[in-house]
Amino acid sequence: MTTPIKVKVFIATMFEFDDGNGQGASEFRHWQMRYWQGVTPVAVRGAPHPVYCNHDGVCGAVLGIGKVRSSAAMQAILLDPRFDFSEAYFVISGAAGAPPSKATIGSVIWGTWLVDADLGHRWSPDEGVPGALPFLPCRSFETTSVFQLNPAIVAWAMKLSADTPLKRSNAVETYCSRYPDATARGAPSVGTGTHVASDCFFHGAGLSAQTQSIARLYGADDYVISEMEGIAIAQVIQQLHGLERVMSLRVAANFDQPPPGETTVQHLAVALEHTTDGLADSIDNLEKVGGRVVDHVVAHWETWRGGAEKNL
Repeated sequence: MTTPIKVKVFIATMFEFDDGNGQGASEFRHWQMRYWQGVTPVAVRGAPHPVYCNHDGVCGAVLGIGKVRSSAAMQAILLDPRFDFSEAYFVISGAAGAPPSKATIGSVIWGTWLVDADLGHRWSPDEGVPGALPFLPCRSFETTSVFQLNPAIVAWAMKLSADTPLKRSNAVETYCSRYPDATARGAPSVGTGTHVASDCFFHGAGLSAQTQSIARLYGADDYVISEMEGIAIAQVIQQLHGLERVMSLRVAANFDQPPPGETTVQHLAVALEHTTDGLADSIDNLEKVGGRVVDHVVAHWETWRGGAEKNL
């Protein structure tokens, strides 16, 4: 029997819309250029895209968009006997939205908590107390609707990557200047905060405020990132290997609400279009930031294989 590939770090991305000429929106391309040029991919039954691995034990794949597709693909890969994930670290890496008061486009945010905004009890706002949050957690779901990621890993990730130079084009900077928030108008940076997942691309100040309330309801840090997969992927990893070695890394590619003077509906089309602009402009910030951590773990593997806490 062939010896399984010893995975030291697995990088999970969600989509790849590359046209074959290095063009098109891609969460995977920059990771591939850094770690997997010339690597022969391994097809996995049940996963929509193959797994790439280099000789250093850095592996990765495109899992698919949304909680169902991404988690199903992650489980198929984890259960494939050709890979040994017994000591692996995981980096969930992708594009995201952000409230303009918490992060600007191009900023890269390490997740401290993962929250599922869909699981729970919800009603129409006009059928409840005016101004009250139209959502309650379902107690039987609480073990799967919120996860705190390992604080030791988050601390190390920030230590290794906080000073990473980040880029943002002049066009996107002009777009950000339409917002009055100092954070939105400022330079992109590396930070931490809660990543909230929903299968719905929600938009608007009202839903942003509701999402912040949901994060606080669960006792998480401030909601900084909106995405569509993180907690589902983490749950699959938890069931098979635990959460101690899971990292979530997202770049803000759009704001979750319009600037003053535009309605949410008017701006949604702009946001969807500008997600692509912001993504193309800053997606390599993910690889620049995350690559520092990946490279450090691999270079100091004999220490890191025992767990992040042993490095404190």
